[in-house]
Amino acid sequence: MQVEIIVQILINIILLTSMYLLVANSFSTIYTVTKFFHIAHAITITSSAYFTYFFSQQLHYSHWIAVPMAIICASTIGLLSEIVIYKPLRRRNASPLIFMIASLGIYIVLQNIVSMIWGDDIKSIRLGEVKVGNEFLGAYIADIQIISIIVISVLFITSIVFLSHSRIGRNIQAVASNPELSNIMGISSDKVILSALVIGSSLAAVAGILIAFDTDINPTMGFNWLLYGVVAMIIGGIGSTWGLLGGALLLSSAQNLSAYFIGSQWMNAVAYILLILFLLAKPLGFSGKRLKKVEI
Repeated sequence: MQVEIIVQILINIILLTSMYLLVANSFSTIYTVTKFFHIAHAITITSSAYFTYFFSQQLHYSHWIAVPMAIICASTIGLLSEIVIYKPLRRRNASPLIFMIASLGIYIVLQNIVSMIWGDDIKSIRLGEVKVGNEFLGAYIADIQIISIIVISVLFITSIVFLSHSRIGRNIQAVASNPELSNIMGISSDKVILSALVIGSSLAAVAGILIAFDTDINPTMGFNWLLYGVVAMIIGGIGSTWGLLGGALLLSSAQNLSAYFIGSQWMNAVAYILLILFLLAKPLGFSGKRLKKVEI
């Protein structure tokens, strides 16, 4: 194998790992406190890209204005989902299955709304024309890809520090461990869940925008990226922040290597083969860490 091919594969692995890591981290932040699969998270990824398209391409705002506004608008979806749907269901002691079905319904409705407003064709928010990229040891990486890796690295480190040292972060960890005991100790689980949804949705919105700048957008883009993020979270270990990095790295490495040696059509299959193997052999993922729960 030539050196430039090896370098290009490594660059592709790093880029894909960063994207999976951001999506997995955003989903994990929500899942650890809600304990159900927030499938509507996928539409947050999608809508952030379309809001950016709306503000930058249709209203002709600069990207410095369009991107923050898109993040706020997309994050509002998670906020409203909690206030209007999830919180009332929680008061009725609905099961995780009911939550997941409700979340799926939110996703389907909002995805169809996106399709009605902007159509099903591929749209672009790229900054300028498509270029070859920057050459590095015979391999190539685009400017937006470099920016994505840097932004995601900063966000990941910031999220670790935030969850470990801020009051909101410690409250999120407490509710993730035991919501009943947290309420007894004066921590409002409803407020913490709302905070987790806003934080997780904001991270997902950033992921959607970075993806859109690199690969363009369509109404179903969010669901595919969410599935990969969930796979990375599961094989990395639910509840383990650093496990997310290991899961994302393993998933992206397996996909890129299979694309080179077997064919790109195997990338999706490899992801789910890897998931099945982990569920059978190591269901707790890399970390081997169970979510703690203290019985009262």
